[in-house]
Amino acid sequence: MSLHFLLKAEARSLSVVQVLAMSDEEALALFRQLRWGEGEQVVCPHCGMAHRHYFRPTRKIWRCAGCQDDFSVTSGTIFAFHKLPLRLYLAAAILFTNAVKGISALQVGRDLGVSHKTAYVLLHKIREGLLVGRDECALSGAVHVDGAYVGGKVRPENKKEDRVDRRLAENQDPDKRCILVMRQAHSEAEVAAGNVGARKTLTFIVKNENQTDIGKLAPAYIAKGSVICADESDAHDLLHARYAVRRVNHSQEFRADDGTTNNLAESYVSRFRRFHLGQIHKVAPKYLDNYANEMAYREDTRRWSNGDIFRDIVGKCARALVSRDWCGYWQGNHRQGERLAV
Repeated sequence: MSLHFLLKAEARSLSVVQVLAMSDEEALALFRQLRWGEGEQVVCPHCGMAHRHYFRPTRKIWRCAGCQDDFSVTSGTIFAFHKLPLRLYLAAAILFTNAVKGISALQVGRDLGVSHKTAYVLLHKIREGLLVGRDECALSGAVHVDGAYVGGKVRPENKKEDRVDRRLAENQDPDKRCILVMRQAHSEAEVAAGNVGARKTLTFIVKNENQTDIGKLAPAYIAKGSVICADESDAHDLLHARYAVRRVNHSQEFRADDGTTNNLAESYVSRFRRFHLGQIHKVAPKYLDNYANEMAYREDTRRWSNGDIFRDIVGKCARALVSRDWCGYWQGNHRQGERLAV
């Protein structure tokens, strides 16, 4: 019996020890490579000029040959204005990578020797980089769709006579939200080649699973000719007019007689539940999209080596622009509203 991929040596191509052992010059060279690629040219974030700009080694900055402004390797990125050594940002990225079910800000703060506030913002900047850099091209082939409700749990009263029916809409918590997940399955040829799980995952935050929102999101993110696998929820009824839809009634069976399941979507929901209950515990609706996309990214890259995941995460963060939500967060600069998909 062959070993699972995650137990093989090729799944462990980078370690926290290797990252922390980097010198400042090595950390700078790695971040520079992941941001601008190989070669001696770098791109000025102020004017966009690609050139062999003048490098000032004592301050680790470049002076643009065009606009004459100074910039560093993190200028114009989500890590701009950083105060910690660049090596610690890379260490946070490898800790984030290795935590297959997510990691808490408290643990990152303890591992890196920084405050909980610093670790909290740092993790959210990484999540923001993943969200900004995600591929939103339309899904095709077999697409599994499902919704998972998060937050807003109403606690029952102590006395039975004081309790209300928590299933009714008027008794629901206003902070309750639904993560709508769409996952593209591998083709038959890809499965025969050894690929398992989903090929691509997209998540969207909606107030509840309903026909109006799904009717708008499906045409935008699922290509024509795709086959949608969904459960018995009436929110998916309108999809029959646009797509070939296969349903499974979970109140009666886990798998339909014709083999239909939406197990790929259920797999995502299971991982998110473990992340939610075991690591972060509480999710504010305005930041739920960051958390939901993080779990989608982890599901899509679970067959990558941790070195490849690390380089991809740092590369996405290096290409993401300065975050308006997380610069000055503890000084009161908070996101004004939640980001609903519709």
